[in-house]
Amino acid sequence: MDYLAIFLALTPVFLLIILLGFLKVPGDKSALYTLIVTILLAALGFNFSTSSIGLSIVFGTLKAIFPIILIIIMAIYSYNVLVFTKKMEVLKFQFSNISTDKTIQVLLLTWGFGGLLEGMAGFGTAVAIPAAILIGLGYKPLFSALVSLLSNSVPTAFGAVGIPVKAIAIEIGHSDLQSLGSEVVFQLIPLMVIIPFIIVFLTDSSLKSLPKNIALSLVVGIVSIAVQYYSVIYIGIETPAVLGSIASIIVIVIWAKIATKKDDNAALERKSTKEIINAWAVYGLILFFIIGTSPLLGSFRGFLQSIAATPIHLTIEGVEKTVKIFWLTDGGVLLFLGSVIGGLLQGAKFKELMEVLWKSILQLKKTYITVTSLIVLSTIMDLSGMIVVLGTAIATATGAFYPLFAPAIGCLGAFLTGSDTSSNILFGKLQAHVANQIGGEPSWFAAANTVGATGGKIISPQSIAIATSACNQQGKEGEIMKKALPYAILYIIVAGLMVYFFGK
Repeated sequence: MDYLAIFLALTPVFLLIILLGFLKVPGDKSALYTLIVTILLAALGFNFSTSSIGLSIVFGTLKAIFPIILIIIMAIYSYNVLVFTKKMEVLKFQFSNISTDKTIQVLLLTWGFGGLLEGMAGFGTAVAIPAAILIGLGYKPLFSALVSLLSNSVPTAFGAVGIPVKAIAIEIGHSDLQSLGSEVVFQLIPLMVIIPFIIVFLTDSSLKSLPKNIALSLVVGIVSIAVQYYSVIYIGIETPAVLGSIASIIVIVIWAKIATKKDDNAALERKSTKEIINAWAVYGLILFFIIGTSPLLGSFRGFLQSIAATPIHLTIEGVEKTVKIFWLTDGGVLLFLGSVIGGLLQGAKFKELMEVLWKSILQLKKTYITVTSLIVLSTIMDLSGMIVVLGTAIATATGAFYPLFAPAIGCLGAFLTGSDTSSNILFGKLQAHVANQIGGEPSWFAAANTVGATGGKIISPQSIAIATSACNQQGKEGEIMKKALPYAILYIIVAGLMVYFFGK
């Protein structure tokens, strides 16, 4: 084992955590400082050439812009349009009308609506939009960021219509997607109850509300488990997050109606159906565009991508890397169209909407530095071999207890790259190799990597940067990371126990 290589590969991880979590250096500066150190380590410790570093910076910057930064801008823009047209007040009424219970409001927005966004689009929409709406409803910024990050964990396993599972299936050469997907769902079973409970407990931690919170979490969790498992087995891995979230929304709304006293519904008469539909125009159109161009409608999506695509090819260390920009199906573009058309329907003028867009772009200046630095950093760590060194070190050090730590490797991948899919691509072959070495089932360990990566999303600096942007809390990334870290650790421990005790 090359201990020097392990130490050098660990340095960017620890440096980023120390800068953000302990020294409380703002996210943009922390990410930029860590990036500079990573470049030096890659060049001096891993023989990563100057030309490869330069190309990695270009490649990482392109990945940052398309689609992540574009989605962040447009997610904030969609919220700002609603504030400008004053329709956010109607949405506030709508959520209050469903229930005045804050736990129901928060769970509906984060676990329900956020999970739906993750299932269909991914790439930050499920953090940015729910967090922004919670702010509009009067919730505190740091709370809104934390619960949005927590809820954007479990659904990412099948986020963006099952791409993470498809990616790791390709990596390990596993053709039975339904079987692999069912193993992912099985490992997530306790977490589908624990995460909703944590969200409602953070919203209302009073002892009086504890029985209600436990019951609500159990009901929502059991429905999520059942629907996701059924979706995997009988429909396909593209649908679990989408259908599970829709089922959760239905259950939460029914629970709210049962739990709400009749007298509380008097406010319903003060808003017309037409007014409520108009207020939902922006988010309704966004969902319509996302569903209409999703892989669930593969042939139409393929047609749109074939007529408006810009592939950018780069060769780094002899390996061709491609960034493909699909202008008619890109999440940021769909958010933009929904926001503009919805804003026009709500009475705004096109010129006014463009002014709101410009203000939204200026609002996020620090975010551009943070996200770009983090993605370039993860790109350099990946292509120089640093991430593989870390994963292999964990696998070697844990020995027979490796199943307990298999999700931690997935978590590490998501922490560094901000993506469940990227973590699966990075460590899929490693997980399968270790499984064969210890007599385990490669698909079970591949599922463990996917599940661990969903936990890594909670504390991924990229996800945190999206959350702080949505809540206008740039500079407080370290504070959010410290609050989220204990939950991420609990998440990975639970996942590890599932892998260890129920392993194949």
